[in-house]
Amino acid sequence: MPTTGKRALITGITGQDGSYLAELLLSKGYEVHGIIRRSASFNTQRLDSIYQDPHERGARLFLHYGDLTDANSLSHIIRHVKPTEVCNLGAQSHVRVSFDNPIYTTDADASGALKLLEAVRDYQEQSGYQIRYYQASSSEMYGKVQEVPQTEKTPFYPRSPYGCAKLFAHWITINYREAYNLHASCGILFNHESPRRGETFVTRKITRAVGRIKLGLQKKLFLGNLDAKRDWGYAGDFVKAMWLMLQQDSPDDYIISTGKMISVREFAQLAFGCVGLEANDFIEIDPRYFRPTEVDQLQGDFSKAKKKLNWKPTTTVEQLAKMMVDHDLELASREKTLRDAGHKMPASVGHEH
Repeated sequence: MPTTGKRALITGITGQDGSYLAELLLSKGYEVHGIIRRSASFNTQRLDSIYQDPHERGARLFLHYGDLTDANSLSHIIRHVKPTEVCNLGAQSHVRVSFDNPIYTTDADASGALKLLEAVRDYQEQSGYQIRYYQASSSEMYGKVQEVPQTEKTPFYPRSPYGCAKLFAHWITINYREAYNLHASCGILFNHESPRRGETFVTRKITRAVGRIKLGLQKKLFLGNLDAKRDWGYAGDFVKAMWLMLQQDSPDDYIISTGKMISVREFAQLAFGCVGLEANDFIEIDPRYFRPTEVDQLQGDFSKAKKKLNWKPTTTVEQLAKMMVDHDLELASREKTLRDAGHKMPASVGHEH
């Protein structure tokens, strides 16, 4: 693959979206750099299929230690990498957890975006080179929705510390675009899932349980609000829209969604149905998983992205559920093999968070 001369810097590269975006950009000839937090344990499993020793000839994926809460590290990395594109995907992204850790969520998701924008602005002014910037905004900013479906002009009404932090990041990105002429775009992404989704997020929690229940490794699945409705798409589709935004002559903000909405209950029924089970036989409600303020429904209108970016989703929620169940059934099968061979499983496996 010939290189394009483009260098992308991705925060949150070890997450679901970051790993899919890194794969996409490498396939397009980019040199890709990612920021990871220094930790006692590695958290790069999602990059295993594309990572190679950076000292090897032809390596095009490089990881750098840094943190969205550390402005100095961000500035240093940008000066060192000299990226042509910056994608801010890093965040404390679990909505329920944001109620328990609101200060850290705000430091990482709101102030972190500002620190990164400042580093981009400073480098651009000093170097004279334009950096194209992508901010991962969220449908959670709509919260207590003012209309259905939501468009780019729908008023925001966030209902969680996460939603509030993302709203600040969204508006400060727009402000920097207008104040400093940055090529900065925001993607208002509705829920997007995949087999790489973290196991504490509701869709993956469901499909993980489906695999384990089918093979006798788990008896019950504990969930919160089954009536919450979401617009669920496939993360692999959504990262293509991120890239398309950065290729436009002018920056702008776009909703990325499927335009269809189903409840948590319906997603669970789809997932259990993939293995011939009835969801109601295994699900129990646990009040611990209810949010203090709930978001009842989210449904995005992606007409603008379809018209201006020529983007549309290619994966239905039914296909998504099957993809995730197939993956987690294989994972559960490996667990069962280990258990039957006498190996003790880690206590955390399959635990209902």
